Amino acid sequence: MAAQAPWRSRITGHDMVDPAQLLANPKNWRVHSNAQRNALRGSLSVVGWVASCMVNTVTGHVVDGHARIEEALSRGEQVPVTYVELTPEEEAMVLATLDPIGAMAGT
Repeated sequence: MAAQAPWRSRITGHDMVDPAQLLANPKNWRVHSNAQRNALRGSLSVVGWVASCMVNTVTGHVVDGHARIEEALSRGEQVPVTYVELTPEEEAMVLATLDPIGAMAGT
């Protein structure tokens, strides 16, 4: 078997950010129900942040974490952000596939 090139990291940084500075992705196709929002608020209230939101440095758009950002806005909370560098085409692919790939996992 031929050696494969290692996967490259697209992560360029991390920060705590004012969510008012973040730009929602116009291609975000996810809809969050009230039940999901309540569960998210409960988790954040009990445990706190355990995953960063993702922002593309090329477009400035949020790639993952829209609901968490909206909840943080409602409370005036800072948001942990992982910055990535993606072309607009790569951003669209990640936005379209990140959640569905995770949902493929079984129990």
